[in-house]
Amino acid sequence: MRAALQPATREVAEVYLAPGEFRFATCPTRLRTILGSCVAITLWHPEQRIGGMCHFMLPSRVRCSTALNGLYADEAIELFIRKARAHHTEPEEYQLKLFGGGEMFPELQRHVPFGDVARLNVNAALEMAALYRLDLIAQDMGSTGYRSIIFDLCSGDVWVRHQPIRTRH
Repeated sequence: MRAALQPATREVAEVYLAPGEFRFATCPTRLRTILGSCVAITLWHPEQRIGGMCHFMLPSRVRCSTALNGLYADEAIELFIRKARAHHTEPEEYQLKLFGGGEMFPELQRHVPFGDVARLNVNAALEMAALYRLDLIAQDMGSTGYRSIIFDLCSGDVWVRHQPIRTRH
């Protein structure tokens, strides 16, 4: 009696990223997060089916140590570049997608003395993409409200659910 050949089923690892977290992984993995004014950067290598996501909260900081911190856009990009090179790939070989930067308190925006964090985060993400000459193929940033993101490292697909905040007129 011969056993029927069945395709091997691979269990997909589901990983949730909290604010400030960074993860680099391989297929079969799905990375997910929820964003408000924060921004998620996804990078995917279509041939190797590897990549990562970060969930950064602020554009940058004055560095007190040499340890990189995924809370900040400029440091999160450096983490990506190091991981890409550690996998014998170059950052330019990856597809970049950007998400988030939703204004969470649109009614208070003009009364905040330190600026619009969501807008600053969106600008930082776009500046990092240009600075490192990354292949930006998709973005869903700005507006109001939160976004739920799921990034599939097998296909490179990113699913976004955006819940805008209604404002009074």
